[in-house]
Amino acid sequence: EVQLQAFGGGLVQAGGSLRLSCAASGFTFDDYAIGWFRQAPGKEREGVSCISSSDGSTYYADSVKGRFTISSDNAKNTVYLKMNSLKPEDTAVYYCAVTFYIPTEWDTYDYWGQGTQVTVSS
Repeated sequence: EVQLQAFGGGLVQAGGSLRLSCAASGFTFDDYAIGWFRQAPGKEREGVSCISSSDGSTYYADSVKGRFTISSDNAKNTVYLKMNSLKPEDTAVYYCAVTFYIPTEWDTYDYWGQGTQVTVSS
């Protein structure tokens, strides 16, 4: 059974940093991607970043480029999202998910972890 668990959210002041973790298990495919998404109240879910297992390639939404860094520890089956220079508009529930298709095709992410709340105060 595919399982993902996201954790590491919290309350931080604007300009601060947080690191989210996504622990994945239950699948043995060599070619997959882990993505981070977020959803703020009243807004649609947004794809934030993703990383491919095959070549380590990464993608970032324009809204987080230069501030967020995605990385993976394959030995731990864990993907991280380091968030620096946080802004109040980064406040959202953050989710991680896995796709076995094209990493930036956000609609193909089929398996999701529970969300973790990130709140950035001004």
